[in-house]
Amino acid sequence: MEIRDKISLLPHSPGVYRYYDSAGNVIYVGKAKDIHKRVAQYFVPPERLNTKTRILVSKIADLQYSVVDSEADALLLENNLIKQYKPRYNILLKDSKTYPWICVTSEPYPRVYLTRRLEKNGSEYFGPYSTVMHARGLLEFFEKTWPLRSCRHKIDSSTILRGKIRPCLDFHIGKCKGCCVGAVSMEEYGSWIAEIKAMLKGGLGDVIRRYEASMKEAAERLDFETAQEYKDRIGRLQKHYSRSIITSSRDNDADCFSLVFDGPDAYGNFLRVRGGAIVQSLNLGFRMQIEEAPEAVLSEFIAEIESKFGTLGKEIVVPFEPDVQFPGVHYVVPVKGDKLSLLELSAKNAREYHFNTIKQKAHTDPDEFRRSVLEELRTALGMKELPEHIECFDNSNIQGTNPVASCVVFRGARPSKKDYRKFKIKTVIGANDYASMKEVVNRRYSRLMAESPDDLPQLVVIDGGKGQLEFAWQALCELGLQDKLTVVGLAKRLEEVIRVGDPYPLFLDRNSQALKVLQQIRDEAHRFGITFHRSLRSKAAVKSALSEIKGVGKQTEERLLLHYGSVARIAAAGQEDLASFVGPVLAARILEALKA
Repeated sequence: MEIRDKISLLPHSPGVYRYYDSAGNVIYVGKAKDIHKRVAQYFVPPERLNTKTRILVSKIADLQYSVVDSEADALLLENNLIKQYKPRYNILLKDSKTYPWICVTSEPYPRVYLTRRLEKNGSEYFGPYSTVMHARGLLEFFEKTWPLRSCRHKIDSSTILRGKIRPCLDFHIGKCKGCCVGAVSMEEYGSWIAEIKAMLKGGLGDVIRRYEASMKEAAERLDFETAQEYKDRIGRLQKHYSRSIITSSRDNDADCFSLVFDGPDAYGNFLRVRGGAIVQSLNLGFRMQIEEAPEAVLSEFIAEIESKFGTLGKEIVVPFEPDVQFPGVHYVVPVKGDKLSLLELSAKNAREYHFNTIKQKAHTDPDEFRRSVLEELRTALGMKELPEHIECFDNSNIQGTNPVASCVVFRGARPSKKDYRKFKIKTVIGANDYASMKEVVNRRYSRLMAESPDDLPQLVVIDGGKGQLEFAWQALCELGLQDKLTVVGLAKRLEEVIRVGDPYPLFLDRNSQALKVLQQIRDEAHRFGITFHRSLRSKAAVKSALSEIKGVGKQTEERLLLHYGSVARIAAAGQEDLASFVGPVLAARILEALKA
């Protein structure tokens, strides 16, 4: 049966559909509130689809579907099938590393330790944590607050009675109460573990209230030593968790999700708040193989977190509502107050994760990083070709003196300094940036077409606004290059990108790598031009100081500078020393002119 015939038989029910290629491999898994309508949206005229979706549809050889009771069930089933089949065109988790967990074992005297492996042995696992530092900080706090055992011995009643284990150094220095020799009962040790579990689950307020009641009770019976111990514990708890209290209500429980989008990639942060304290945090990255709405990506993120952490809280704070409603869950899009502060904190974590991921990619795989930056730039400017070869022009002059221009070249998003060029303005008189820009662009590409017509850049960047861009465009049109090159201007004031024929400037994200590469090449062109301009000004200053003195010709000037090194040293030289080079009369004239 043909696929289009199968579509007519699809039910109008929530469910999950799977696309297969000719080899029988699952290439895409999708969810839908109405399977029939959703699948039909793929099989429309190709011009109504984006490029990536057209590629997906061209490879579909068969489809299957599963009906479920609700859209939420469809999302969870989709999430599980993606993990099972790893389809090529689905949103894929970019970060596959194993996150750390805190494990509390199920032994009579439980151990509390850090692990990256989850085993089904009756132990309880809390997390995962975004960083090992966070998890280790919690463990260090537990060790300071409760005298827990750190050994791996199997300790039970029979082991203690037979005295098979000798106490270690931790027992002698007071870090452990001595479970192995029966110095602490299972009940007392179990109460410590219960408090640790309560804290890891977000029950900090309950633990503090119990400690306050115990402290008051101990003080009433004049057991001030025990009361002080409870007071110290309360102080340590409040100090350790003070940085995590981000809401005014300590009883406020919520799960928070935020996303940062960067082209085909998305970076998400999840925060779980219990009792006003952040008890769990996780960053995840997603790569979208075909175009996905932000609401759909957020739904995938929520489903992934539920698969990792279990049941979600009743209240979920989000920047916008996802496209799936989970039963028993209330979405909140805050505009002020504590929930907005929580969302901003989560978004800050997502942005930091985005930044660190890019930084790590640039370090570990610079070639792939540069390719992704150029792809981002190509998409932002609407170019057909990848801008592997970029050239940037900048004018430089001071009050019309020594007008020069520079052209810097980037290949593969890296400076190609051997291709840099500098120009002295020849046909323009005075400070006329527009005409100067037209001259250098014309000179650059008329020569390049004559010498290396196959080495034209894909992108030309003009340092300036509409005026400079317009005159550069005129030069390209005169050379017949208007359809071969993309040319844009980058204005300094707001860092807006000016495009030919577009009355509205393009504002790229300030943190985008596309804008950063444009800024880098613009700044390099400015630096190169300024350096050239300064060198000309220095030569002009030397020329005016020496060559204008009567009797000092070109050879005399060169001989003096070669010997003394600078005009200042010539002026400081003695008359007799100078006379040995140019004679006493000219020496006196030079010194008189330089010291005037």
